[in-house]
Parts: sequence; structure tokens; C-alpha cells
Amino acid sequence: MPSGTEQNSGLAALDALTTAVEDGAGLPEIVRAASRVLDASLVLIDRGGTVLAVAARSTADERALLQDVEGVETIELRVGDADVGRLRLRQRRHDGDVSLHRLVAAVVAGEVERIRAPERASQAALNTFLEDALSDSIIDPADGNARAAELGLRVEDGVTLLVVRAHARVASGDDWRPRLLAVAERAARGSRPGALAAHSAHIGTDGEVLILVPDPDGESGRAVADALQRDLTAGLPGFGFAIGRSGRADGAAGLARAAKEALLAANVVEGDEDRQSLGFEETGAYRLVLRAMTEDPGELRSFYGETVEPIAAYDTQYETNLVGTLTTFLECDGNVGATAARLITHRHTVRYRLERVKELSGLDVGSSEGREKLSLGLKAMRVLGITPPRGPASESSAGNR
Repeated sequence: MPSGTEQNSGLAALDALTTAVEDGAGLPEIVRAASRVLDASLVLIDRGGTVLAVAARSTADERALLQDVEGVETIELRVGDADVGRLRLRQRRHDGDVSLHRLVAAVVAGEVERIRAPERASQAALNTFLEDALSDSIIDPADGNARAAELGLRVEDGVTLLVVRAHARVASGDDWRPRLLAVAERAARGSRPGALAAHSAHIGTDGEVLILVPDPDGESGRAVADALQRDLTAGLPGFGFAIGRSGRADGAAGLARAAKEALLAANVVEGDEDRQSLGFEETGAYRLVLRAMTEDPGELRSFYGETVEPIAAYDTQYETNLVGTLTTFLECDGNVGATAARLITHRHTVRYRLERVKELSGLDVGSSEGREKLSLGLKAMRVLGITPPRGPASESSAGNR
């Protein structure tokens, strides 16, 4: 049973915690006070994985709290049904009181929720603005510029949009999407103050993030894309990324066009083993296909269905690599030997696969018209955001196939 001195010390620590909350002292001071209440080292982490505050005796103590080592406990922080983060703690001298842990967790969670409320309101306003801008619902450009200014962004001075897409290469938990947004936003703002980041239904799935970069000089978008590639690689190991960068837009009226450009660039660079970031100006002939996508998406989808889709379906069903072989063949200017060398396979295998492409699509890569249609079909696949199937190239045919 605690002595009178220990009880008085505990009450004094609780009083210091409530005083820190009442005075609005901020999360670092509140976590230090909570550390004294629990007689434990603490790290406060938000739901996106960002460390908000630390109360530890040394850098080694802090590192231990951030790792899954023996003696470190994790307390989930919730307000109602909302997950607001977690506390990681390590007791210093004795086992902690579970009820006291819950009390301190509730106090800290409530403070995190209170401090983050204005940020969430700003995020909601940003999401609403994006929904309107990207769906071309902003009729009055001046009104759109004014709404952007309320978010701290002068779009009339120029802005570049980036689409950031992540995909797990290894098994990953469900919390990677908020981490993607948090890391992307931190990298963007670190490279270009004033940059804004959000998920948006208009650019695809919740595995994508849209970054708005103030870009009056036309160079900031590229700099932020480079920073994103570095920080995402370090902050989300085990993930691949596709970063698409739009051309510079002048004013809110140009955001819908810029979003299409950024999405096209992300689609084109998706799955490229040699690069993870691409600007719209670097997409070449894809820009012509984007125009077709904008004017008549159904027609573009139909063209893909008539050319490459049967080949992709065959790859998916039989785990072959016809699409990859066709892509490499066209990149090698129709040279079978160069294609075989790049794929590290036999020329006969390449010829067999190209013959199978002809059977499935009705298009002969030996003719200029066939190559042209198949090339456009592959571009349509990228613009539509369809990822080529991947499987072992192991069709069986006579000889080495």
C-alpha cells in the first residue's frame, strides 16, 4: 500500500497534469506531467505515426520506447470511436496502476483531440475545396482563388499538383494510409512551406494523396517531388511509389486540368522499375491519349478492350508475361534480339509470345499498323490506371518458349 508521502507525491503530480491542461501548456508539457504521474518514460504518437511529444531520461530511453522491446507498453488513445494516437510507456520502478493509466490516457487523448480540432477543420475545408475544384464545380475563378486564400494558398500566383500513390510490396497493417498522408505532408511542407496535402476521392483510391504546391517560379513542384521520393522511401519501407507531377496551373480554374495531368503522370510511371516520379511534360505521346480520355473516356476504354485487354486477361489467367514482352519489344523498336537480351530469354520465346499476342488481339506486330494500335492500347491502359498483370513468363510451346 502506498505510503502517505507517495500518495501526496502522486496527488501533486496529478495536480500538475490538470494545471498543464487548464493552462493550455501544450502537449510536451502535458506529457512530461503525465510521465511524473505514472512514474514512467513516455512517447506520444499520433494516429499517423508522428511523434508529438517525449518524456524520457535519455536518447537511449527514447529509442527503446519507439521499438518493440521488453518492458514497453502501448496504450491506445481514443475519444469515443475516434482513434487519436497512442502512448508508449516504460515503468521506471514498479508496475503501474491500470486505473491510473486509463485516467492519464483519457486526459492526454482529450488534449490531442482538442489541439488537433482546428487542423481537422482546415483539412475538411481543404477536402471540400478540392472536391469542388477537381470536379470543375468552381464557376467563378475569383471565388475559387478566394477560397484557396482562406486555406493559405495563393493559387493565382501559380500552383503545381502532385499525385502520390503507394502500394505495399510486403504485408502491411491497415494504418499505412494515414502514415502516407503524414509523411507526404511533412516532406512537402519541409521542401516548400505552404504546401497542402489531402486524400481526395477525385484522384482515385485512399492509397493516393494529392499535394498542392505553391509554385510561382515553376520549379517548386519538381523540388517537392524529389523530396517526397526521398522521404517516402525512408518513412515507408516496404512500399513502392508513383509520383505524378502536373504542369503549372494559374488560379483555381486550372486545378481540374492539373489534377488530370498529375494523375496521368502517376499512371505512366506506375510499375516503372527505373523511376518513381514523372512530370506531365515528360509523358510524351501520352498527352494525346489524355485528351481522348478527357473528351470521351468510354471510347478510350473501348479501344483498350479491342487491343490490349485480351492480352492482359490471358496474362492474368495463365500467369504469363505477354504484355511485358510486347512493351519491351516496342521499346526496342521491334528488334527481337534486343528484346530477348533485355528479358534474358531466347529469341524463339519472344517470337512465340508475339505470335500469341497476334492470336489474342488480331494485331500483327510485324506491321506498322499493328504496332501502332498496340502501342496506343498500352498507353490507353496506363492512362486508364490499369496496372499490367505480372507473372512468370513461362508459356509452353515448341522448343524453348
